[in-house]
Amino acid sequence: MTRILKILAAVGVLLLLVVGAFMFTEPGQDIVLERGARVGVGAASLEGIDGLRVFMCGTSSPLPSPDRAQACVAVMAGDRLFVVDVGAGSARTATLGRIPLEHLSGVLLTHFHSDHIAALYEFNLNSWVAGRAAPLSVMGPTGVDRVVQGTNDAYELDRGYRVAHHGADLLPPELGVMQAREIGPGIVFEEDGLRITAFAVDHAPVDPAVGYRFDYRGRSVAVSGDAVIDESLREGVRGADLLLHDALSLRIVSALEQANAEIGNTRLQRIMADIQDYHAPTGSFDEVVTDLGVAQLAIYHLVPPPRNGIIERIFRRDLPPGTLLTEDGMVIDLPAGSDEIVVR
Repeated sequence: MTRILKILAAVGVLLLLVVGAFMFTEPGQDIVLERGARVGVGAASLEGIDGLRVFMCGTSSPLPSPDRAQACVAVMAGDRLFVVDVGAGSARTATLGRIPLEHLSGVLLTHFHSDHIAALYEFNLNSWVAGRAAPLSVMGPTGVDRVVQGTNDAYELDRGYRVAHHGADLLPPELGVMQAREIGPGIVFEEDGLRITAFAVDHAPVDPAVGYRFDYRGRSVAVSGDAVIDESLREGVRGADLLLHDALSLRIVSALEQANAEIGNTRLQRIMADIQDYHAPTGSFDEVVTDLGVAQLAIYHLVPPPRNGIIERIFRRDLPPGTLLTEDGMVIDLPAGSDEIVVR
């Protein structure tokens, strides 16, 4: 028996060597290329979504992170797709995550900090190429028209080059021009059972700023944008199945403030001090779960984004038990007719 096992092991090693060597040949590489290409072009689908699906396109704040894009949350309901904020790198995450951008019904901006709008044109371009059937609607509070017009103007030449290259039949020029829609607190979209409601949030000195709530087939998701917890936010998120809220760790940011002071970097010291009062600190969420009836609290737009397990543990210290610390590419499903929340 021992001899047979040795023979089988030797044969296995030999086969691995042969296969490995084959992969260094052009025919072997061509086989890998062909099969990999088939996998790589596979498209995501909204089929099978009976409820709400959330895809985290970006979970970082402006503080840099090697594996997180800036703020962006994609919400899918039926055959509709909306994106809340479009921070730098988020379009790449969305494309790699194969979210069906041809279904993109609109971009919802909470406010106009750069880390919430930087990838606006990339989402416009990528959804245009994917086959979006109407001009991209970009909704947001007062000022959204300036952001959209400026972006349209900045990329006018780019749109012209792409139409000239691929043809107007593939890329109708009118679908490459975004359309701004100014919104205020209240219902901003209601069709086919999906209701999207904007609510005012406190992100002073940024004003106005809003969050958004999605209600669909008995399930609900609220997205705060950047905000501290005040009465308007409380009313906007009350009873939500899932609340995605920005969060700041005072422990970590205070340590960064002190470290910059010690090395004489007064500019970063001041920035670390300034940001502490206009994001929700991790210790401020207990009432969200206990008093507001939010079933699942999930944290994104992490200030700062944890870079290792120890910092993540420190970040979690003041959060309520069961809080979900989101990551780029995370999918959260809320099936209709259920109170289940599936994270993967």
